[in-house]
Amino acid sequence: MSTANTAATTTADKATAGKQTAGKATAGKSTTRARGSRSPLASVGLHATLVVASVIAVFPVLWIVLTSLKPAKHAITTDFVKEPTLGNYTYLLEQSHFLSWFANSVLVAGVTTVLGVFIAATTGYAVSRFKFPGMRPLMWTLLITQMFPMAILIVPLYNLMGDLGLLNQPLGLIITYLTIAVPFCAWMMKGFFDTIPVEIDESGRVDGLNPFGTFWRLILPLAKPGLAVTGFYAFITAWGEVAYASAFMVGEENLTLAGGLQTFVTQYTSNWGAMSAASVLIAIPAAIFFVFAQRHLVAGMTAGATKG
Repeated sequence: MSTANTAATTTADKATAGKQTAGKATAGKSTTRARGSRSPLASVGLHATLVVASVIAVFPVLWIVLTSLKPAKHAITTDFVKEPTLGNYTYLLEQSHFLSWFANSVLVAGVTTVLGVFIAATTGYAVSRFKFPGMRPLMWTLLITQMFPMAILIVPLYNLMGDLGLLNQPLGLIITYLTIAVPFCAWMMKGFFDTIPVEIDESGRVDGLNPFGTFWRLILPLAKPGLAVTGFYAFITAWGEVAYASAFMVGEENLTLAGGLQTFVTQYTSNWGAMSAASVLIAIPAAIFFVFAQRHLVAGMTAGATKG
């Protein structure tokens, strides 16, 4: 009996020890965070960093908006809002050539966007689908042109536009901006077209479509994200460019918005209120364009980057 009791006691002790060990293991597991989870302190630090970054990003825009609502005597003060007025916008629209600048910019940016998207799309489709002599040199040429800083091209392009009689003409700016936007956009569209199966082209030819018909009816509808990115890049290139617009256009009525802004700050006077108001109005069309294109931007940029 004593032997049996001793064995039973030993077994019970082992079972109790096993439960305690399992409990410790479970407790250890419960205190171990899952992979990828953050501690409360790390989460607070992350959110604080994001808040600070957001404030830094938004503050310049907010300050320009507030400056546009200040009278001239308070334009360079640190007061957020003091004697707010719409006088800067009234002066801009009624006593300056802002509406002419706006019309010139809409013309130049609109034509540049339409032609840039068409040329880049057709070029990207050609080098993506067809093999022809000079294809690789063409692609290298498009790539190398992106390596030249814009500043060193002003003089040769100025002389070229002068020889062609295109100085102080919107067409001269359009051609110049196309030389900037098309090479990059063609590379990006080529990468996007590479993601579209070739079988779609083959099915179009089976149905009797020629290469352009296949491109226009079947491929372009599938390439909307890439076209959105291309259009956005071409539009921003023409809408906000300053160097060429200032060098190629003279006379206040012929300037674009980017060149017109410089007239508010001269060697002797600085109209910061009007300049801030013009900056606000200039940003509105770009923001509207971005709102319409944003749903395609991420997909288009990702596709072009992964296959470029």
